[in-house]
Amino acid sequence: MKARNAFLVLLTAGVVGTAVWLIFFSPVLGVRSIDIVGNVTVPAERIQREAGVPQLHPLATVDLADVETRVLRIRQLASAKVDRVWPGTLKIEVVEREPVAQLDTGAAGSGKIALIDKEGVVVELKSVTQPGLPILKLDRPGAGDPATMAALKVIQSLPADLAAKVRLVRASTPEGVTLELADGRSVVWGGADRGEDKARILTSLLRRKASVYDVSSPDVVTLK
Repeated sequence: MKARNAFLVLLTAGVVGTAVWLIFFSPVLGVRSIDIVGNVTVPAERIQREAGVPQLHPLATVDLADVETRVLRIRQLASAKVDRVWPGTLKIEVVEREPVAQLDTGAAGSGKIALIDKEGVVVELKSVTQPGLPILKLDRPGAGDPATMAALKVIQSLPADLAAKVRLVRASTPEGVTLELADGRSVVWGGADRGEDKARILTSLLRRKASVYDVSSPDVVTLK
């Protein structure tokens, strides 16, 4: 009886040991493919290279958080989520940053156009301006600059038909945002508050002839 019990213990230990080896150490359940989802402009090969997970590395021991951190070194990506898909696939789901405005960095000597997203992050550097994106004019551009963030928030609040008319956005202070339309007319927008009200009023006012439209206080608007 004792011998039988000892045999069963050894057998169980052997089965468990084999399972542990198969899952955590052997290439049998290793990474055989990496599935990239959500990328549009960033090549899958670049994401896979940045992930740094070698073929046949045991899937169970892949540090998912570490892979996410490495993938997010690609500045065009806003987020990354990594999951295991058994038996041998690593799934990386990403969300790309979307440029909402552009900034001429020529003053710094680079002569480049920086495409920035709603959080003030530089997504890409171009040698020429990007059609369809408003140009920002700022004193101290940057993700930590209140005026920069106010200007970006204003851009985000514009409905598509109105945004298409905006050529340039200036912001000297968070409360001093102005818009320059493609036809040369100017809009004193003020702060980023009450964006929906300001956009609705401005859309109606643009039917009237003027050179400057002041909607900084939506309750009392003026035209010049």
